[in-house]
Amino acid sequence: MDEDRDLPKRPWDTCREVPVIEDEHTPWKMIKLLKLISLLVVGVLVFGLAISSKTAFLLMITYANEDTKILPADQKPVALLCIGCSLIASSALLLLKSFWKACYKTSKPPRKTTIALVLFFEFLVSLGAAVLTIVAMPHLDIVTNVTILNSIGILSALLQVVAQCTAKERNRHLLPSITAFILILIGYVLFVVLYIMKDTKSAIWVGLAVGGSFLVSFNWWENYFRQISEKSKSNFLKNFCKDIKRSENMLHILSSMLRIGVTASVLGAYVPLSKMDWEVVTSIPSRETRIIVITIGVQLVSSALCHWFAVTACKMHALRRCFILPLYLASLAVMALLIIPVIVYYQDYRTSLNGTASVNFTGYCTEAVYARNQSLNGSVFTHLVLDVTHTLCFLDMSNITDIGLISGLAVAWWLGLVLATIHLWHLHLYRIQRTQDLFIRRLYEGAFIEQSLLFNTRFDIQIKDKSRRGLQELEKTMVYLCATMWHENYDEMIKIIISIFRLDKYRPNENSDKDPKKDPKFNDFTFEAHIYFDDAFTTVPGRQGPELNEYAKTLVEVLTEVYDIFMNIDEKFFKKQQQVPDQKIIRTPYGGRLVLTMPHGNNIVVHFKNKELIRHKKRWSQVMYLFYLLGWKLMTKYYKRWQRGGENEENLQKEIEKEKHNTYILALDGDTDFQPAAVMLLIDRMKMYPHVGAACGRIHPTGSGPAVWFQKFEYAISHWLQKTAEHVIGCVLCSPGCFSLFRGAALMDDNVMKRYSTKPTEASHHIQYDQGEDRWLCTLLLKQGWRVEYVAASDAYTNAPEDFKELYNQRRRWGPSTMANVVDLLGSTNTVAKKNRSMSKLYMFYQLFGMVSAILAPATICLLIAGSLTLVFNVSSNVALIMAVIPPTVYLGLCFRLKPDTQVTIAAILSILYAFLMLVVTMSIIASMVKEQTILTPSSLFVVAMALMYIITAMMHPLEFLLLFHGFLYIICVPSAYLLLTIYSMVNMTNSSWGTRETKPATGAAPTTTQPQTTSQKAKSTFTRFLSWIKCCKKSRQGDSEELNVNQENQIPEPTQPELQPQNTIVEDVHIPEEEERFQQPSVDCPEEPHCWVRDLKSLSDDIHLQEDTLSQEEEIFFEELQEKYLKPLVTDKETQEKIADDLRELRNKINFAFFIVNALWLVATFTLQFFGSTLTIKIPKINLQLQNDGNITVEPIGFMFILGFALSILIQFLAMFYHRIYTLIHYVAFTDTEHKDPKPESKDEYLAGKKLKSASTSPSTSTSTSTSSLQDYSDPEDSDDDDDDDHFYTSAQYRQSGTPV
Repeated sequence: MDEDRDLPKRPWDTCREVPVIEDEHTPWKMIKLLKLISLLVVGVLVFGLAISSKTAFLLMITYANEDTKILPADQKPVALLCIGCSLIASSALLLLKSFWKACYKTSKPPRKTTIALVLFFEFLVSLGAAVLTIVAMPHLDIVTNVTILNSIGILSALLQVVAQCTAKERNRHLLPSITAFILILIGYVLFVVLYIMKDTKSAIWVGLAVGGSFLVSFNWWENYFRQISEKSKSNFLKNFCKDIKRSENMLHILSSMLRIGVTASVLGAYVPLSKMDWEVVTSIPSRETRIIVITIGVQLVSSALCHWFAVTACKMHALRRCFILPLYLASLAVMALLIIPVIVYYQDYRTSLNGTASVNFTGYCTEAVYARNQSLNGSVFTHLVLDVTHTLCFLDMSNITDIGLISGLAVAWWLGLVLATIHLWHLHLYRIQRTQDLFIRRLYEGAFIEQSLLFNTRFDIQIKDKSRRGLQELEKTMVYLCATMWHENYDEMIKIIISIFRLDKYRPNENSDKDPKKDPKFNDFTFEAHIYFDDAFTTVPGRQGPELNEYAKTLVEVLTEVYDIFMNIDEKFFKKQQQVPDQKIIRTPYGGRLVLTMPHGNNIVVHFKNKELIRHKKRWSQVMYLFYLLGWKLMTKYYKRWQRGGENEENLQKEIEKEKHNTYILALDGDTDFQPAAVMLLIDRMKMYPHVGAACGRIHPTGSGPAVWFQKFEYAISHWLQKTAEHVIGCVLCSPGCFSLFRGAALMDDNVMKRYSTKPTEASHHIQYDQGEDRWLCTLLLKQGWRVEYVAASDAYTNAPEDFKELYNQRRRWGPSTMANVVDLLGSTNTVAKKNRSMSKLYMFYQLFGMVSAILAPATICLLIAGSLTLVFNVSSNVALIMAVIPPTVYLGLCFRLKPDTQVTIAAILSILYAFLMLVVTMSIIASMVKEQTILTPSSLFVVAMALMYIITAMMHPLEFLLLFHGFLYIICVPSAYLLLTIYSMVNMTNSSWGTRETKPATGAAPTTTQPQTTSQKAKSTFTRFLSWIKCCKKSRQGDSEELNVNQENQIPEPTQPELQPQNTIVEDVHIPEEEERFQQPSVDCPEEPHCWVRDLKSLSDDIHLQEDTLSQEEEIFFEELQEKYLKPLVTDKETQEKIADDLRELRNKINFAFFIVNALWLVATFTLQFFGSTLTIKIPKINLQLQNDGNITVEPIGFMFILGFALSILIQFLAMFYHRIYTLIHYVAFTDTEHKDPKPESKDEYLAGKKLKSASTSPSTSTSTSTSSLQDYSDPEDSDDDDDDDHFYTSAQYRQSGTPV
């Protein structure tokens, strides 16, 4: 029987219509090129900036040498002051950053012992750095100065040895650490021998240099104490390290102040002790001032930028190529940069003598270096070279001993640095690595930038046991994909189903025996897909019991079709065709359930909801899966373990919190199209940042037509500017439900999930709760202190309304709900700012300004139109303003009297007229700029600034640059979007119907329409269902009390087009006896019934075999209790509906009065200021195209201040966009460098019956090993071959049969 199923049922019908399953949107070749360019640029910048920083610092030390000529002897304190500035610059930055964090975020005071020990170490480090650089190094030669900074790792090498010995493991880097310590000691010995041998008077400087470098090596003690404390039995050491981590902000403030104080003290004491005078600082000649300023400026800027780009290189997973290697080579490059000019000048001098005399290096120093003039009339570079040469003149270059000693100490110290940091070559990083986890200290050392970056990087003990080697894996996460469906058509359904099957192929279930791709790299998360189908059942006249409607049947057909496609991809033509295996169908208390196991072992569960058994609508579907997945599936198992006893309650609670933290819910719409890469990028963000409660991706609207073109540009600027600004300076306020990842712990927090499941009891609740459920859920998260983020690299595509009416109805829901939720947050500013570390009062003020701008949008559009009318018709400003206000005022009045459909029709007509007017306005503004010879008019400034901002922003999003062409349509539709739509939304806020997909039929079939029933027919139908209930012997489900709800569809002031299914309310006053009312809820039919929906579903397709199964008793009880408490169908009577409708109208009238009276006041104020324009205006000089003053422009003060505020808001968004794009690029590069790649297939083409078919000929055993060996190691991307083709991510287009390489 099974063999027959493997054969094609219809050999003559083998042609297929396969939908597009490849990634058509992501240009992986361009991304690979961008990655290579980015890594090259970052690597070069790290290398170049490290050279600039170190060269400038060594030049300042050369200036401070008592015998150099760039600065006279009496001006040496200036050079010492610059050295001190280099030492304290990073401490000053750290002080400001830590002080800001201590005030803005939580900060706990450390213990006294912790303060004492930390400040003791910081005192030693700052004293050593000041003594080494300010006192000792100006008396040493340039070669020693370049390399002695490499010796500051001596204590780090010693602590590495201690930490690895404490670990009691077979450590990989124990021998390199010991060797590094020995080499640095050898360098010290050679250094002492060289200087004592040449001049015993230099012993004091040598001693200070050795002592200072040893004290500086205490700088990174925390890096190794952390490792030692983990293996140590000392509680004091463990508590000490924990206290440092807990109170790092306060400790950084204290340590920074101490560093600045110690450095200033050493500098202030050394200058007078060296018989120098500070007063010379105020009387330096201009040329010397320029030299000093340029040198210190280059040093400070280069150090800061080198630190930032080095961190960027690590986050890009280019640790070896762009971080370690450039920093290793920096010292060698600086050495070459300083020594090669000395050699060249020496050889040129010898050549200039024409052989008349043989001059050695000592003679060259005497004749050319010592005897030169103090004046700086010549080239500064020449004097710099000669000053560097002066520091080497104590050596005898003809003496092999001198050359050997100085070369030996340089090589020993450099090799010591390399071996002491060799463990970084095997350091494992997560895809997104937080800076605080990557570097132990926030502080970088500007005086020795490359050493501080290398030693400050996290030290991990690398063991030799390969089975235990590598990165400590992040905890495995569970992702539930939860999609809500209602009236999606075939094309919409197939998008999301294909996306789910893509993810199944991308992350196979590790417990599946079907898929050989079992590798630890694929065990970072598991997933399960759930589809909640609202209103899935219909009642067919003449049949007993409900049946699945056409939309639900279409979904089953789509599942079967997509399953077949993914089961038989790239199969040979005559190979036995793999059929869809048996799947489960289950009767449930809420309707039915279809459980499919996808080809790679993951499950997809379709929940068919019967609205007469369970509450419908999107929010209630979300409540259903929140309680089912987080309540039942997550919490119940732990309570069972607790009831059994024998387990520590505290440990059990920790396990619960851990699983809640690592459980995610991916909210989806029924038409969302996404790639696996988009999900991974969201998961990355959630894994690395524990305070993130939700993360959303970049939503792209799809479709065709002017309405969609308008939305494409609107979505673009919303994500480019508004969401990025919210992410950078605060929190994203709305994570859209079409593609957002939520953390289980955040949803289960107090006042979130429980509050989200409450019924609306007031008129305002219907607006805030049901018209914008996604935004309300995010509001609850924000008020509990969770952060909501925006991940621009995560792309998802969803259908947008293509009809003008559908677009207006959608925004009619969104507008009032957005305003209600923002007002809710603004009203709780103090609480939110206290609980949520990402939402300061300043950010709330930013949102307040945005809200005010949105409220005043209609008046602002009227003023814009009035300005255009003034220019076009040459009328006075007041007359033009009156003309501009009349049409929207008339439309406002009509909206209160006419039906919504008529309102939309009028809005469409006015939108066309306004579009022509806006076209004229745009041309008139351009003409005005040409005529007035200036762009300094308010309208001109607005147009030019916005155009430039959009162009630059689009250039920062090169893949979306073509969306700029939709910008023209967006501009001419501004009055429709911000004036007419605002009026329509505000007036119709009483209408809480969904507005979209209400009458759209399923593709390929005409939905069955339900005829309205009379009272007698309803009573008869109820009685029939009651008899069916008795026949099936089902348990009665008696409710304790009847809850009342608002019939959202019947709040519309006029009847809408008939729904495909009756709504979840009773709209007529039908009297039902109490005994019958207890059994009013119908039950599913029995298997023996001729028209059972289960039997119909089984016969729906020959390609899928459904086996009936049952729920466990515990799960069935759970759903019954859930329905009874939260999801019981709501029945409302006419009296309740009318009361809620009256309340909504009253609320609508109050809000509209306040809303439009504010706009009226704004217009009246503008009118008044224009009327008294001669006295109440601000005059701005008009600059023509020749940049000459050409009179004045008068601007009203209120409008001028509003324009300034708007410009500031746009500037903030623009700068935030730049910041966000940089970190998006970093995330993208890190993703492409760490996510697994698949090799290209070696396929051959087979020809049959005139058709060219592609098939994979690789055997399963060969392909399995090939696939496994070719995958890149997640935790060590640097070991991979850079020539792998990035076009063959699973996220791109290539899909293959299980075990067969593509």
